[in-house]
Amino acid sequence: MSPSIRVTFQPENKTVLAEPGETLLDVAGTAGIYINSLCGGQGVCGKCRLKVVKGSVDFSSKGVGFLDRKEVDAGYVLACQATVRDEDVEVWIPPESRQEEEQILMVDHIVQYTPPELMEEGRPSAPIPYFHPLCAKIFLQLPEPSLQDNLSDLERIYRELHKKFPDVKWEADFGCLKNLARLLRDSKWRVTALAHMLDPHCYHVRALEPGDTSRRCYGVAIDVGTTTIVTQLIDHKTGQITAVEASHNQQARYGEDVISRMIFACGRGGMDPLKNAVVTTINSLVNSLVASAGISHHDIISFVAAGNTTMTHLLLGLEPCTIRLEPYIPTATRFPWARAADVGLIGHPEAMLHCMPCVSSYVGGDITAGVLACGMNDKPELSALIDIGTNGEIVIGNNEWLVCCSASAGPAFEGGGTKCGMRATKGAIQKVRLRGHQTAYETVGGGKAKGICGSGLIDLMAELVAEDIIDQSGKFIRLDHPHVQVVDGIPEFVVAYPHESETGQPVVITQDDIGNLMKSKAAVLAAMKILLASLGLHFRDLERIYVAGGFGAHLDIEKSIRIGLLPDVPLERVQFIGNSSVAGARQCLLSTHAFRKAGAIARQMTYFELSVHPGFMNEFIAALFLPHTDLELFPSVKTYLAQRRAQAA
Repeated sequence: MSPSIRVTFQPENKTVLAEPGETLLDVAGTAGIYINSLCGGQGVCGKCRLKVVKGSVDFSSKGVGFLDRKEVDAGYVLACQATVRDEDVEVWIPPESRQEEEQILMVDHIVQYTPPELMEEGRPSAPIPYFHPLCAKIFLQLPEPSLQDNLSDLERIYRELHKKFPDVKWEADFGCLKNLARLLRDSKWRVTALAHMLDPHCYHVRALEPGDTSRRCYGVAIDVGTTTIVTQLIDHKTGQITAVEASHNQQARYGEDVISRMIFACGRGGMDPLKNAVVTTINSLVNSLVASAGISHHDIISFVAAGNTTMTHLLLGLEPCTIRLEPYIPTATRFPWARAADVGLIGHPEAMLHCMPCVSSYVGGDITAGVLACGMNDKPELSALIDIGTNGEIVIGNNEWLVCCSASAGPAFEGGGTKCGMRATKGAIQKVRLRGHQTAYETVGGGKAKGICGSGLIDLMAELVAEDIIDQSGKFIRLDHPHVQVVDGIPEFVVAYPHESETGQPVVITQDDIGNLMKSKAAVLAAMKILLASLGLHFRDLERIYVAGGFGAHLDIEKSIRIGLLPDVPLERVQFIGNSSVAGARQCLLSTHAFRKAGAIARQMTYFELSVHPGFMNEFIAALFLPHTDLELFPSVKTYLAQRRAQAA
């Protein structure tokens, strides 16, 4: 039966046909309209609010708990729990449920890249150049055959390639032989070989093109993030970044975090929607890169993708179901190269796709790329790499050893689990300052407040403690403060009043929000402490902390230390390195040595599974204070709070 019910979404004024029984969330997806849904339609996050303005829908009682009586009476429903009836319906998407332009971190900083080292003991000492792309185009001017020079066409190509690369064996893919005789003669023996150069002992000819096309040679480095995808177009001849594009990952409609997406892929939805969504997002970005640089898709000969283990599986179409089930085993952590076209990516027909090697189910290729980009594995100093998202991945080590873990930080720092939490999109409060009864804040884009993103929540918690509005356990102790109100028995602090907000509702942080945020920060700090303690080390031993990712780029270091998200180290030891995932992917795109080194890094890392670690829960509970139960671990915070209180007195 063909769909016959008309569903209209406002303010987009977009109408799509639907069938009775479809959820409004699924119908919106069909229409290409994004509605916030942290849980992927499971009805447990309450972020997909819509208002029914015409017609009616069936609304599951599962979603009622996320709406108050006024909202229910006004026609609000959760899109994932509201199904279409046999009548046309019109709904309005409120600002807090819409997708806005996000602050996507597209810049990166490769901290250091040391000269290549010998990969194997006993190997002859020979310089390995850093700039040596995984794939290249090599122009060949072949001598015409004669009775005296009667090599076959293929051997003639091999001979010319050996002149340029004398120490390497060459092999051609079978597809190169088709129409080879005509190609060489029609092109007057001038051809370009597309070569795959990962194996240092044997390079592969993937395709042959007429004439000299060697100047049109590009690759794409991809950060396949759970929330956003960032792409860089790289000129293989110069190593320079030609264009950069980024967008929201279209997979988000099936869940904001990897667990939700695994549940969708392994349950009602299946793999195809998730794979198609990420491939479609990447191809859309590639289209923009091509248009921006004025090249053709045929000029793109290689892709390198870095993502967490689940995202890499979904990109490649590998089942991720066992990743979330004990003993947490992925299908693979090192992935064979593939034809990009076989995965669905648009480029040269023989373009190659390489994925960064992962470490475990919850420490992925994006972290391997980050270690490579910051160079901590090449330095004798003790360093830590922190990438905070729904999971907080942490690596600690130096040029002799590396240990890592993944802490389940939850969605609080990314907008989930808090009443007014949101991602760093337009209208999100990202900076907060409190002095007495005065409250000042800064929003993304400079407009009216719509909610609070992760960096704003950290600022706010640090300020609430400093002003003695909440105590170190996160409990409100100044209920008489003019910005504190009690709603349904739960205290909350009003950052922006209704007349100051875009939604007409106050932007607040509640007692429950603070509790969720404290759990998130405690998981990260406890994980770092466990790693260090397992090696007989302390926070003070860390000589450098690298903070990666979009969330880290907007952190206030001092306030992050004051709430106990980061350890108490001198501020100059903390360094933001931007999007280290795409930086590492770019390094590997341009260097076969770097890609092999990434594999060595992944194998070198020792993974700690915190869910079964006997000491993790004790450390987690100890970290459920601001900044910690043991204030001696945070001497600078102790001094700051004493000075602030003295000033207030």
